[in-house]
Amino acid sequence: MAKHTETAARTASETDTVPTGGARERLLQAAEALIYAGGIHATGVDAIVKQSGTARKSFYTHFESKDALVAAALERRDERWMNWFIAGTHRRGTTARKRLLGMFDVLREWFMSADFHGCAFLNAAGEIASADDPIRVVAREHKERLLAFVRTQCDDYAAQLQLDSRRSARLARQWLILLDGAIAVALVSGEADAALDARAAAQVLLDALDARE
Repeated sequence: MAKHTETAARTASETDTVPTGGARERLLQAAEALIYAGGIHATGVDAIVKQSGTARKSFYTHFESKDALVAAALERRDERWMNWFIAGTHRRGTTARKRLLGMFDVLREWFMSADFHGCAFLNAAGEIASADDPIRVVAREHKERLLAFVRTQCDDYAAQLQLDSRRSARLARQWLILLDGAIAVALVSGEADAALDARAAAQVLLDALDARE
């Protein structure tokens, strides 16, 4: 468990203290780390530039604005977080039911990491008022991507029970709410076991579907 928790901390949160790579990559790493830990509005460009170890001129060379940098940093995080979550889910079992429930075990490892600060995309959406803002768009696309992955697992589960696509789609939406709910409760309460509570509720959903067949 300690090894898995360490991996989750490094992969899901990854607040790099010493950015590496080219100037653009270092700016992205610094922006992601600082914004995830402290928020968008509380993080200035000067702090990002300083953290990245680049010149301020590099910021203007690669990004037209702070918002553009934040959106790009979130896109970078989305790719890495989804790869981590998908891989972790598939390690939890060979059946759809085991993988669906295993999602909450993956989250619990993340919650136990020292630099867990909730969902970066929910956090960002909460700071940006306009639904059309590029930052909100990235956050929305992340949730759509997460829902799409959950739906693949729900479809596999539904196929085993010979359920129709409508039930599978509804289960996927309910699952996303449980996942995001666990993340939010873990952030506010500081209790990693919020994932276990959500897992228990998720199991009730699956058991109810099993009983209908």
